[in-house]
Amino acid sequence: MNWITNYVRPRINSIFSRREVPENLWTKCDECGTMLFHRELSENLHVCTGCGHHMAITPRDRFKGLFDGGIFTEIEVPEPIADPLHFRDQKKYPDRMKAAQKQTGEKEAMLVAMGEIGRTPIVAAAQDFSFMAGSMGMYVGNAIIAAAEKAVELKRPLILFSAAGGARMQEGILSLMQMPRTTVAVQMLKEAGLPYIVVLTHPTTGGVTASYAMLGDVQIAEPNALICFAGPRVIEQTIREKLPEGFQRAEYLLDHGMLDRVTKRTEMRDELITITRMLMGLPPAIKGDLPAPDGETPDTAQAAAGDDAGK
Repeated sequence: MNWITNYVRPRINSIFSRREVPENLWTKCDECGTMLFHRELSENLHVCTGCGHHMAITPRDRFKGLFDGGIFTEIEVPEPIADPLHFRDQKKYPDRMKAAQKQTGEKEAMLVAMGEIGRTPIVAAAQDFSFMAGSMGMYVGNAIIAAAEKAVELKRPLILFSAAGGARMQEGILSLMQMPRTTVAVQMLKEAGLPYIVVLTHPTTGGVTASYAMLGDVQIAEPNALICFAGPRVIEQTIREKLPEGFQRAEYLLDHGMLDRVTKRTEMRDELITITRMLMGLPPAIKGDLPAPDGETPDTAQAAAGDDAGK
């Protein structure tokens, strides 16, 4: 035994046997416990391939699966006052914002974009629950107004994906003021005769449910999404009674007339294409990713289709 055997050989073996294994290759389903490979999960839009459980998905990942070819253009949103109330709990509000931005890689809790689905131009907005629970602050209000104004300007339908824990307490009354502001933005769309479609995802609660999330021309929800104003635990503690099974879940609300459809995420794109074209008076979409006719942009093709539908 010498230094070559004791030191050099083990060192060489450790270098050549070392493998770089990326982290987070597998995700465990919260519902059934199945270990899912991250690429397979991403391709299935973060829906468990074993039990169909709908996991959280970021707005960017959602838009990549929604828009044709995953291509979309972000719409600029006016920046609000950074810390209007100088609010502080365990942390300062600006510190919480920086932590959320670092964790999610996003500026705020809502992403607004425009693009095409099934060759149908739309404007879309989606909330990110991982950003401070998707809470509705001044930025979210500005985002919905910006989305509505762009939709009216371009004469496109607006599709909104809601996911929120309610109003943002760090902005106090200024957060609650976004309820009437966003309601006015929705009214702009209705006066312009443009469709407003809401897709409620898990969870949609509080002031968001009490405003823009329940004002759609068509209300769709993902399976088993929690949709409510006050949560079930709060209600149980208040009335001191056991709530029905599945209370405030998407299927329960569908049975009681608060929703139009409950649609799986993997089928949502086709559903939205069909509904959007129907409400815009356009012919059914052609299956497959076909280019627009020669000499026509998507907007001119839409206008021509609209003229044909009106004749």
